[in-house]
Amino acid sequence: MKPSRRIAAILALATLIIAIGYVALSVLQRWEVLASGVLTLSVLVVAAWYVMTRRGAIRAIAAVVGAAALAGFVVVMVHSDTVRVLIVGLVLAGISVAAARYALHSDGPLPVTAAPPASRPVLLMNPKSGGGKAIRFGLAERCRALGVEPIVLAPEDDLRELAEDAIAGGADLIGMAGGDGSQALVASLASRAGIPFVVVPAGTRNHFALDLGIDRQDVPAALDAFRDGADVVVDLAEVNGRTFVNNAAMGVYAKVVQSTDYRDAKLQTAAAMLPDLIGPGAAPPTLEVTLPGGEHVAPGQLLLVSNNPYRIGQLGGGATRQRLDGGILGVVALTVASAAEAERLTALELSGRLSRFEGWREWSARQLEVRSSEPVEVGVDGEALVLEPPLRFVSRPGALTVRLPLRAAALRGSTSRRPAGNAATVAGLWQIAFGARAAGRENGK
Repeated sequence: MKPSRRIAAILALATLIIAIGYVALSVLQRWEVLASGVLTLSVLVVAAWYVMTRRGAIRAIAAVVGAAALAGFVVVMVHSDTVRVLIVGLVLAGISVAAARYALHSDGPLPVTAAPPASRPVLLMNPKSGGGKAIRFGLAERCRALGVEPIVLAPEDDLRELAEDAIAGGADLIGMAGGDGSQALVASLASRAGIPFVVVPAGTRNHFALDLGIDRQDVPAALDAFRDGADVVVDLAEVNGRTFVNNAAMGVYAKVVQSTDYRDAKLQTAAAMLPDLIGPGAAPPTLEVTLPGGEHVAPGQLLLVSNNPYRIGQLGGGATRQRLDGGILGVVALTVASAAEAERLTALELSGRLSRFEGWREWSARQLEVRSSEPVEVGVDGEALVLEPPLRFVSRPGALTVRLPLRAAALRGSTSRRPAGNAATVAGLWQIAFGARAAGRENGK
């Protein structure tokens, strides 16, 4: 880490403290102005930190909260005739925000080495994935222009057979344009053949692409990996011999995935089913796992096993993995025991703080066995399966070589150097400034 980032983190924390102290001393005799001024200024700065470093709903909520706090601070200071305090307070707050922005950003792209060109690159594509993205973006035509052989799945085709035939026919670089389930299948075959794999985010959510640093909104840009790419090595995970790139979920999410409506309306189906599935009256699956300390527990309404640990803020999305090469599985178990706990879970879900829920456990392991007295419904990278117990999960460290566009490879490398837990919080800045690990709540570890 650059020393300048450490200095910036110290400056961000120091100027926030100075700003709060200055406001407090300036209006010390007026308790109502003191309380409201210090509160709104503190909320403003912390909300700005979140806006700079978070994504999705958390960022949007922080932006709204920050705007409200700014308006409140201005109104309080102007109404109390302390314009000088307003100006100085905002200047100090601005310095704190700017310093935090620099401290929390990555060290910049790493230099990467371009991979040698492939002699026979192939891209398989599912024309129905993601509402027809492969067709909409003209991926087959773009492939031909790059010298890549496009293989478009027909309704009667078997993806595994097509991929195996392409590899047997001499493909030395193979890619998949489709959802995460298709990515996992073709990635497993590329891993077995020892050839690089290209991820083209033409599915619905494309979480694997997200955590690799690929721009999911610019689908054609992912094809740059065929022309001008760099190789990175990542892990795969397996459950009973089936490969997955993201996660395998039992309980709540597995029930959602099993729904006949899920494939056509993923988010709507999840939103409609989750309240009944996570409530205290819901019957949890008959599962049992062993915690790292040796304790046997029933995981409750949700058990999630991921290819490297997620940082989960919300059940409905927003989870990311800082790295895909840690050689471990991430495990999350959720138990909701009462109506009061269900209400608290909902509140923490909305604020992106699920890990603070008392029924939340998370840990990491290189392998995991899940026991049950009956077949287990599992959502594996969004695909609905029913597997016979016991379910044996293992991590396959460094099993897959992914060829990324050069820019994505450089950005991914710089991001992977950031210490775990660098969130836009006081704890995150403290970690950068003084080298202490941010205190995170991790049950069962």
